[in-house]
Amino acid sequence: MSTASEALQAAFHLTARVQSGSRIEITAPDLSEGQEVEVFLIPRVPAATPTPRPTAIEFLDALPPGPRSAETWNEIDRQLQEGRDSWDR
Repeated sequence: MSTASEALQAAFHLTARVQSGSRIEITAPDLSEGQEVEVFLIPRVPAATPTPRPTAIEFLDALPPGPRSAETWNEIDRQLQEGRDSWDR
């Protein structure tokens, strides 16, 4: 049975560039010649160009026309009470 410290393995994080002929060369001085290793390749996907985000004013201007809020606090209270009353039905 192996202990937790025996189960830990060294890991190397390297970045490589694909060369002509689709070749990838890895140099890792900490590894011994003839040592067996596993290699995982994860191609980098170019980052998408971010679309500019609208300002808050541009966002609000883009909303469809219509009432966005009640005119008075009494109207807001009435709307909230109607919502609460509908829960009891």
